[in-house]
Amino acid sequence: MEARGIKPTTSVFNSLVYACLLSSNAITALSLFEIMENSESYQPNSETYDNFVAGFSNLRDVNKMQAWFVGKRAAGFSANLQNYECLISGCVKARDFDTADKLYEEMMSLGIMPSLHIMEWVLEGRCKHGSCDQVKEFLNFLLECKFEINGNMIENVVRLYSDLGKVDEMEMLLEIFSEFNQVGEALLQLHCGIIRFYAMMDRLDDVEFSVGRMMSQGMSFKSPSDVEKVISSYFRQGAYERLDLFLEHIKRYFKLTRSTYDLLVAGYRRVGLTEKLNLVMEDMILAGL
Repeated sequence: MEARGIKPTTSVFNSLVYACLLSSNAITALSLFEIMENSESYQPNSETYDNFVAGFSNLRDVNKMQAWFVGKRAAGFSANLQNYECLISGCVKARDFDTADKLYEEMMSLGIMPSLHIMEWVLEGRCKHGSCDQVKEFLNFLLECKFEINGNMIENVVRLYSDLGKVDEMEMLLEIFSEFNQVGEALLQLHCGIIRFYAMMDRLDDVEFSVGRMMSQGMSFKSPSDVEKVISSYFRQGAYERLDLFLEHIKRYFKLTRSTYDLLVAGYRRVGLTEKLNLVMEDMILAGL
């Protein structure tokens, strides 16, 4: 290092440690740490330990990640927000949900204000753990603290409730969102999740009510996949006139994609509705598809 004109400093060693861990070369990173420990001029500092905590978090090695966190505090350095973000995300990625919750509670008890990413990881962990009560409790906490729930968060919640068939919980959450004036991507994700669930269950009355409710709030479908799930439900039920009304309604707010037109063409062709098939083909041409 010195032969190349690079003066060894703690900062330089930290950069090398970080680079090694980023490339999953933990053995070299540990060798560098030993050199630092045995030196007088470039002793490990707080950043050194932070790099190891972050590195083993990315490697999903919960035990080593926590060991370096304990080592940092034993060396006299304080825990920081970055540490807890790495620890909690690492535990969730490794599916160690109980430890993730304990770390979150520890962080809160120390008075460290959680970041948006930590909130996302905690909620994702509770959703993947399948604990509806914990999810509901955490969502209520976020709302009461006037924390804006984002699309990533609600996507995990919708997936959990859908997998468990708990559409009533989604409906209840929608009411709570209205009470707390939650808007934006999260609200749209929730609306679409409810519609998607009803479509999969072929509950057309509920589908149509939910679509109308969403659009009355100035929102429309974002994903062609959600529109196609609704269309498929109409086809399964043979509700072709209702399908026409649905399409007329959403066309004012949502541009049909090629895949959606292909679904309509295949569906009408399968049931022999030539007139409707021809109209769809004409629409495709007008849309430049």
